[in-house]
Amino acid sequence: MKRIAIQGIAGCFHETAARRHFPGEELGIIPCRSFDELFGRMADDPALLGIAAIENTIAGSLLPNHELLRCSHTQIIGEEKLRISHVAAALPGQGLDRIREIHSHPIALMQCGEFLKGHPQLKVVERDDTAGSAQEIAECRLEGTAAICGADAAELYGLEILERGIETNKHNFTRFLILADERLAPSYVDAQRTDKASLLFTLAHTQGSLSKVLTVLSFYDINLTKIQSLPIIGREWEYRFYVDVAFGDPLRFRQAIDAARPLTSDFRILGQYAACATPAV
Repeated sequence: MKRIAIQGIAGCFHETAARRHFPGEELGIIPCRSFDELFGRMADDPALLGIAAIENTIAGSLLPNHELLRCSHTQIIGEEKLRISHVAAALPGQGLDRIREIHSHPIALMQCGEFLKGHPQLKVVERDDTAGSAQEIAECRLEGTAAICGADAAELYGLEILERGIETNKHNFTRFLILADERLAPSYVDAQRTDKASLLFTLAHTQGSLSKVLTVLSFYDINLTKIQSLPIIGREWEYRFYVDVAFGDPLRFRQAIDAARPLTSDFRILGQYAACATPAV
């Protein structure tokens, strides 16, 4: 049985993404209150896998998670892209006309703004977690109260779904990274299916330094899928770059890495893995 640490409680989107990445497998889910706790658990137990959101198509990159990944001894062994779809759920036997309060995480409430505008009678209450809102309603038997959460959370906690797909923007996707201890990571990766890599490097604040690296990647037919820069604290105007690339030929990828490495400093490959397709809307 694979044990995997998630940020959040049972029924949250992290658990949904984990189970979709390992379909049909028995998973031991380890809930964590924060991403710091998640990486700490993995550091204490090298056999533990982890899953961490890294970017969202609406909210952008989760910058703190880039730094947690950099400072850890983990490697990326896969990715999962999940469409974030919200439902309104309450104790069974209650229609929306009986609901007076609706609870959820502030981001989820924001993502369901049009639904909430259409129900001005609802008092909006912010909570720490979408799945936690569903759990609280179920355990405390809160009548007249609904949660905005995922369908999995509603089902897990025995709530009745009052309305599905209440998010305003249907093109709301989150990308999750599947993580393993760097010493065990190779055992989880199928080299025959590897076509994506995440890189980390720093560049001096000199003219053309970044363009030279990108030119090398382009020459070797390496497709840049994402680039994220973060300032290096204490080193003014120097930056770390987190870069995702896709490739069709592993040999060309290795050649590109060998050519780009001398142009950078602190170069690391954070993981090589199989790319995940974006689900349909």
